[in-house]
Amino acid sequence: MKPSYLFIVLLLSCVSLHGQPGKSTVDALVSPKTATRVITVGGPDADIQGFNNQAIQYAIEAVSKTGGTVKLSPGNYEIIAPVRMKSKVNLVGSGEQTVLKRSKGVQTRFIVDADYGELKLTVENPAGFEVGMKVEVTDRPQNSCWNVSTAYITDIQENILYIDDYLIRDYSAVEGGKVSNASSIIEVIEQEDIRISNLTADGNRAENFKADGCNSAGIFILKSKKVIVDEVVVKDFNGEGISWQITEQVEIRNSEITGNGNMGLHPGTGSPYTVIENNEIHHNDVDGLFICWRVYQSSVRGNKFHHNGRFGICTGHKDTDVVFEENHIYKNESDGVHLRVESEANAPHRNTFTRNIIENNGTNGGGYGFSINSPAKDLVLEDNIFRDTEGQTQQSAVFIYSNGLEPELLNNKVEGKSQAALRHEKKAKK
Repeated sequence: MKPSYLFIVLLLSCVSLHGQPGKSTVDALVSPKTATRVITVGGPDADIQGFNNQAIQYAIEAVSKTGGTVKLSPGNYEIIAPVRMKSKVNLVGSGEQTVLKRSKGVQTRFIVDADYGELKLTVENPAGFEVGMKVEVTDRPQNSCWNVSTAYITDIQENILYIDDYLIRDYSAVEGGKVSNASSIIEVIEQEDIRISNLTADGNRAENFKADGCNSAGIFILKSKKVIVDEVVVKDFNGEGISWQITEQVEIRNSEITGNGNMGLHPGTGSPYTVIENNEIHHNDVDGLFICWRVYQSSVRGNKFHHNGRFGICTGHKDTDVVFEENHIYKNESDGVHLRVESEANAPHRNTFTRNIIENNGTNGGGYGFSINSPAKDLVLEDNIFRDTEGQTQQSAVFIYSNGLEPELLNNKVEGKSQAALRHEKKAKK
C-alpha cells in the first residue's frame, strides 16, 4: 500500500522540526524569548528621573534579568556609591555631557579594633557616612591591595557602621585604623557581557581620599569577563583610572584616561586576553599603563602614553606573549617603557614591540626610551623609532640593567645626537 500524500507532508514537517533539512526553526522551546530593553535615566523625559547613582542603579536592576541598555541623558550625576554593573547590561551615556562625578569624600578613625570576620565598625565620627555607601577599611600595616577590606554600609546606629561583608583582616585602632568612603565610580564584580560607553567618570580628586587600586578605580573590574569600555573619559580619580583584576577578555578602546592619582590603566592578578586600543593615557601621577601580574596573550595597539609621572608602560611578573604595536610613548617623567625586576622564571617572556614611536622621555631628570631590568627571553623590538629631539632627556634608546637580557633588535631607528642606541649598566668592580 502506497503512503498517502498527506502522510508524506506530515513526515517531512516532523523531520524539519528536528533539525533536518528544512526551513522551520525552534522558537522558545527551552529558553524564553526576550525583547531587548532600553531604559532611560536622567531628565524629565526619562523613564527613571534623577541624576544620581541610585537612579542609574534602579535602571540597571530593571534590565538585569533579561539584559538590555541603560541610556543616560546629558547631565551631572552625583555618585555617592559605585554604579554596580550586571551581566548583559550596557551603560551608555550621551557623550561628554554625561558626567558621573564622585561626591565629597569622608573618613574617620575606628576607636575599637576591627577584627577579622566582623560586620561592624565602631568609629570616632560617623558624620557624612550614609547607608549604601561603599567603604575601605585599613590600618598602617595593612593599607594596600588584598589587605584592604571593602563593604557596603547597611545601617548606622550612633557611632557604629554596620557592613554587608566580613572584614578580611584584623585592623588595629592604635595602628592608624580608619574607614573611608573611597570607592569606584563604576564597578563590575563577578559579571560578564558588559559594555560601558560614551560617558565621563569624574573622580572629583580634590575632595576625595586615596582609593586602593586593587579594590577601587574610576572604573573597577574584578573576577569578570567580556567587558568593553569604549569612548569613555576617566579623569581626576584619587587612585587609578581603570583597574581590572582576575579577568578575561577586557577591552579598553577609544578612551581618555587623565589626571588620576596613581596608574592610568592597571590590568593584573591574572587578566589574559586584554585589548587596549586607540586610547590616550596622560598626566597620571605614576605609570600610564602598569601591567601587573599574569597579563598574557594580550595586545596594546594604537595608544598614546604621555606626560605620566613615571613610566609610559611598565610590565613584569609573568606578563607574557603581549604585542605592543603602533603606540606613541612620549614625555613621560622616567622611561618610556620599563621591564621591572623579575627572576628568570617570572620574567615577561615572548613580548613584541613593533612600530612604536618612543621619544623625549625622562623629562624629570632623565631616563631611557626602553629599559630592561628583567631576564625576559624572546623579547623583540622591531621597526620602532627612538627619538630625542629635546636634548639628553631620553639618554639612550635601550638600556639594559645587569639583571636584564639583551632583546632582539630588528630594523629600529634611533634619532637624536644625545641618544645612544644601546647601553648596558656598568657592573661594580669586585
